[in-house]
Amino acid sequence: MNVAKSGYRVFSANSTAACTELAKKITERLGVELGKSVVYQESNRETRVDVKESVRGQTIFIIQTIPSKQCKMRKRGSIVCKLLASMLAKAGLTHIITMDLHQKEIQGFFSFPVDNLRASPFLLQYIQEEVPDYRNAIIVAKSPSAAKRAQSYAERLRLGLAVMHGEAQCSESDMADGRHSPPCVRNTSGHPGLELPSGSKQQAPFPGIELPIMMAKEKPPITVVGDVGGRIAIIVDDIIDDVEDFVAAAEILKERGAYKIYIMATHGLLSADAPRLIEESAIDEVVVTNTVPHEVQKLQCPKIKTVDVSMILAEAIRRIHNGESMAYLFRNITVDD
Repeated sequence: MNVAKSGYRVFSANSTAACTELAKKITERLGVELGKSVVYQESNRETRVDVKESVRGQTIFIIQTIPSKQCKMRKRGSIVCKLLASMLAKAGLTHIITMDLHQKEIQGFFSFPVDNLRASPFLLQYIQEEVPDYRNAIIVAKSPSAAKRAQSYAERLRLGLAVMHGEAQCSESDMADGRHSPPCVRNTSGHPGLELPSGSKQQAPFPGIELPIMMAKEKPPITVVGDVGGRIAIIVDDIIDDVEDFVAAAEILKERGAYKIYIMATHGLLSADAPRLIEESAIDEVVVTNTVPHEVQKLQCPKIKTVDVSMILAEAIRRIHNGESMAYLFRNITVDD
């Protein structure tokens, strides 16, 4: 590549084969060579980065997969995504290209531009080309919180929509964000208020102040709103990691009469025993993009399929470097994708 003429270089954030695979596909589409660098850990676990070529005067694009969706406060700690945003800005980053953030509001954590691309066009194309008789399919939201994304898919495919209700809405427990602190136990021996643990230095509420009892949530039985009988059920989500919820949803859909079940998700983390659980479940196919490496999981479970999204990432890099509009990459895209 003529570095002086192009004025930009593309590097992989580490030297592992899994991470460089996506970077190589992007550079191949751009017609450039992947930058020469080595990332390694020394004996004291310190991470070192060696760039093996000159980058003076160049615009640098770094490809990295970050399997993190921590955008909520846990207990009284930091919001991890905000912390990462501050660290990246301090390190000198001036622009981020990402895909399907877990929450769109994460873009507001950054003090520089963020282009949150969408994988939905690639997944919709897969449904149309690779799912036999997809016209007999129905798009399924695994929980009410995923209904907007599912509705967006259903409207563009001209398909029906079903919503499952009764599952846990998130994996974090209610204790994680401090909503049950202080403990909601009545003090029956003194003035109304909250009973303090033995030896606690926390002051009791003022006399006459009685805080309302915090009622525990009770999950209703799982129900499916919508008819899936005799249909192909396609569950859409942004992340598939621990697959127990997806496996349970597939069992319910099977009981309701769905004869094939697909999972469509952008980021396939597929951690722990996910490949084995998918292989043994009623799920027929799990389709994810290559934003996160999962080649090992594919070897363990033939049901896992991959959609390549390097094309749109490469085009985003080209447009940013040339100062072209990014609007083209967001055509026919809704905020609910």
